[in-house]
Amino acid sequence: MNPSPGTPFRSALARGLTAAAATLLAGCIVVPAGGHGGNAGYGGGAVIVAPPPPQAEVYGVAPGPGYFWIGGFWNWVGGRHLWTGGRWEAGRPGYQWQPHRWAHDGQGWRAEPGRWQRR
Repeated sequence: MNPSPGTPFRSALARGLTAAAATLLAGCIVVPAGGHGGNAGYGGGAVIVAPPPPQAEVYGVAPGPGYFWIGGFWNWVGGRHLWTGGRWEAGRPGYQWQPHRWAHDGQGWRAEPGRWQRR
């Protein structure tokens, strides 16, 4: 039985689509139940993938006296790490800023949000 004239093209197309699907699926991230969506590291379960290194930020001059730069951080949003840029904030007398950080938690990572802590 002779193949139809379009068969080699359809075969190549099918192989290409299969390869593309495999490539997309290889980039998937596995997160335990309850650990996806918004801020999984904030009590919604550990994130399996370690955060990337911090990004360099250019922040210029403070908007006024008493302001300081709070550096950006990697947040867990929609099943992936997403960079949240830093910001200027006025200091609070009697408090110290504790920056956002990621802590290794068993086999995953848990976000500890930045916060003001009384001295």
